[in-house]
Amino acid sequence: MIYNTLATYYDDLVKDEQATKAWVDWIEKHKSACSMLECACGSGEITHALAKKGYTMSALDISQQMIDQAKAKDPTISYYCHDMKDLSFLKQYDAIACLCDSFNYLLDPEDVTTFFQQVHDHLRPNGIFFFDTHALDRLEEFSQEWNETGEFQDGTKYQWSIESEDDWIYQDFAFYTKDGLIQEHHLQRVYDPKWLKQTLAPYFEIESIDTDFDHPGICPGEKYFYVCTRKETK
Repeated sequence: MIYNTLATYYDDLVKDEQATKAWVDWIEKHKSACSMLECACGSGEITHALAKKGYTMSALDISQQMIDQAKAKDPTISYYCHDMKDLSFLKQYDAIACLCDSFNYLLDPEDVTTFFQQVHDHLRPNGIFFFDTHALDRLEEFSQEWNETGEFQDGTKYQWSIESEDDWIYQDFAFYTKDGLIQEHHLQRVYDPKWLKQTLAPYFEIESIDTDFDHPGICPGEKYFYVCTRKETK
């Protein structure tokens, strides 16, 4: 299971207060404090930051280890260990978010369609759907393998590598612990914005797409940021 070991070190690897603020500012720009569900919430950094801004937060993640990390930051938030492709046990919300390229863990086009339908059905009328996704440029960026190595405070050394092939991004983690080597292999898929537009169309009106928060439309960059309004379906 991915994130079994990575959850322990996740914040040490990727925590970025400025980035968290940028995501929160982006959401606040389009939707003031309301009831919100965050899908694939990870360690709960953005969930917690939104709660402090007055949003009534619920959050889920498929990894119990990540949920445990998130709960430790704010046990008052409703957290669920669950697959975001099935929201059937949840109520409706004013907004739903899927952030930090978590969307790219949907590996099959049918999974994307299912997810969009689930989000639609669990938004109130005129509800807002926020998500970001790897930009197409990331495939070129990682066409040559990227590597990072380091050591955590507990003495565990790690190696993190990222490489792309076709529309796939492979991330491999090696943790050299006192008990031996532990490896995690992560796979993400990058979808063409034209296909995403078509797939969103039955369920949402796209209000805006920005590249890297600040650039309107699809431009060279690292991430595309989507703000979508729920459609009334027949």
